[in-house]
Amino acid sequence: MTTPSGTLSLDEGAAHTIREIAQQPALWREVDRIIAASRESLDAFVRPLVARAHLRVVLTGAGTSAFAGQVLQTALARRLGRRVDAVPTTDLVADPRGTLAEDVPTLLVSFARSGDSPESVAATALADQVLSEVHHLVITCNEQGRLAREHAELPNSHVLLMPAASNDRGFAMTSSFTCMTLAALLALGGSAYDGVAERLAAAVETICESDAVDRTVGALVARAPERIVFLGSGPLKGLASESALKVLELTGGTLMAVAETSLGFRHGPKAVLNDRTVAVVYMSNDPYTRKYDQDISAELRGNLPAGSVVTVSAGPGVEADGGDAWPLPGLDGVEDVALALSAVVYAQLIALRAAQARGLRADNPFPSGEVNRVVQGVTLHSLHN
Repeated sequence: MTTPSGTLSLDEGAAHTIREIAQQPALWREVDRIIAASRESLDAFVRPLVARAHLRVVLTGAGTSAFAGQVLQTALARRLGRRVDAVPTTDLVADPRGTLAEDVPTLLVSFARSGDSPESVAATALADQVLSEVHHLVITCNEQGRLAREHAELPNSHVLLMPAASNDRGFAMTSSFTCMTLAALLALGGSAYDGVAERLAAAVETICESDAVDRTVGALVARAPERIVFLGSGPLKGLASESALKVLELTGGTLMAVAETSLGFRHGPKAVLNDRTVAVVYMSNDPYTRKYDQDISAELRGNLPAGSVVTVSAGPGVEADGGDAWPLPGLDGVEDVALALSAVVYAQLIALRAAQARGLRADNPFPSGEVNRVVQGVTLHSLHN
């Protein structure tokens, strides 16, 4: 990856984050091999469940791990032909009787980088307590985490371990997010996604090795925005949410970041716009959905100063009226659920560069500890039936 310029060098607080962004293509290929090697045991666990007409699949995690579920939800619902809901562990733990109100056979898919966050284990325990029948697919980057250890030998659980290097040492989740999301897509989505890992990896290698990309990301950050908006439709709404969180995390909350859908933005959130706002619109590969992304992109270019709006696109690129398009090379026709995993690299680079521009250490943007890499300070309360 081209080394981002800025106020911090590699050994001044960003080495982990830079390496973890750059390693994603190699790790995606490794995830592909892990899923292929695990296919027999995965199918033995998943197929009998999916065959049940009333199965509910719940995708759960906290923070970035919750956004993995948002990215995957609609694509997996189509592929599995079953109800799939993205429910953050933070919602599930706070309101288990509400989020798990239907007592139907449930596959709880838990995403966890460390598996040591308080809500991670609590969510699985509460599901066991509230539901008559629940099965657990645990996707985690930490073999030694509590979630992996507690589910390793349980008869109704299957633990899927990500490459060890995906257990990001930096503050914010980067390669852990993309590896876990890709793993779930390959594990549950079936043969429809054969070959997609290689296409995503090749695209991001091109992005990360491009001096032009480093210049365009740097130019956006050099505008010194005080607000940044990420917009996306369908699975790309989850991508927009993860993008905004990445910017908030790595800049220590000093750059306001907002996420919405292309259609939803006009319904109130558009109030965030001012002349110090920049916007990133993720363009859907679905021809129908893409029209709405194009509409909001054109509208924003009419509302904001020149150069303030960029589109991230695997399609034709720059619209006729002069927008700035950032490419996703070789990904024409790839479903949006997969497209999100390559597109998020742009948000990771924006967040990194914005942190450097502010003199912040991206590996630890909260040195006083008010926000932690693994969440602290949560008191778990007993649920009495």
